[in-house]
Amino acid sequence: MYHIIINPASRSGRGAKIWSEQIEPALKKSDAVYQTYFSKKAGEVKHLAAQITAEYKDDPDLKLIVLGGDGTVNEALQGIADPSKVILGYIPTGSSNDLARDLGIPKEPKAALDLILRNVAPRVMDLGRLTYLDKDQPEESRLFAVSCGIGFDAAVCAEAMHSPIKDTMNRIGLGKLTYLGIALKQLITARKVSCTLTTENAVNGKQTAFQLPRFLFVTCMSHRYEGGGFMFCPPATDNDGILDLCCVGNISKVLVLLALPTAFFGKHYFVKGIDAYTTTQMSITASAPLWVHTDGEVTRKSCGFRVECLPGAIRMITPEVK
Repeated sequence: MYHIIINPASRSGRGAKIWSEQIEPALKKSDAVYQTYFSKKAGEVKHLAAQITAEYKDDPDLKLIVLGGDGTVNEALQGIADPSKVILGYIPTGSSNDLARDLGIPKEPKAALDLILRNVAPRVMDLGRLTYLDKDQPEESRLFAVSCGIGFDAAVCAEAMHSPIKDTMNRIGLGKLTYLGIALKQLITARKVSCTLTTENAVNGKQTAFQLPRFLFVTCMSHRYEGGGFMFCPPATDNDGILDLCCVGNISKVLVLLALPTAFFGKHYFVKGIDAYTTTQMSITASAPLWVHTDGEVTRKSCGFRVECLPGAIRMITPEVK
């Protein structure tokens, strides 16, 4: 049995059309047994995932399929009671689809469905967990599959989530350029603040703390891509129990403008002030509240949080087990 959560609003409303014209007819022609769940408003995917995993809590191999974007997957993760019992499938219909890009999941929805129906052995994949540390706000934790970040990249995500330009660009097939355009705008207006970054390595027990007097953003990644194809962490691997960090510190905006296009190819570390780190757990404390994202989903501003890697937390249907 496949439990399929459909976000009809994904890809600026084309998700519903992709479902009705491509995916549903293909499923009806197949021998697959499935049940569908449609989200009708923001936040409902989380509740649908919680409902499904609660009802089938005794199934150790619950096949949960998400039709939507990376944000839809992220929302589903927040509702899954026990990710270790879930086999997650993904039909990407978002504007960035960075998770599918890194895992080799076909960008064409019908091809992604064919992959799921082939019943290939799922890939064991890490997840990340972010926990906010703000004393004046309720404690909150969020899972992520691709990345989380604070500062510039989260501000880009925050604007993109409500951008009418994004809808227009998606309709003409140029959704990736939305993020680049918004990134340039945010870069011009961004203010730099200071932060303390602490990394921990669970393997050797080593802890390192350092100051960034002025930083633009810090992103923490389990996969290589975010923001519509920016390869901020080229070595990132989703099943090694390690998170990769990209820290952009004391660097002029002119140099960031030069480096940003090269990040599509993972070549941005030639600029002094852009640094890479690896960790199993990290925490960050900023001198002022900044936007924070998990898989491009922005829910609040924060002055600090803790991030930890959850090794082998979920199984995912991908073209091959790497």
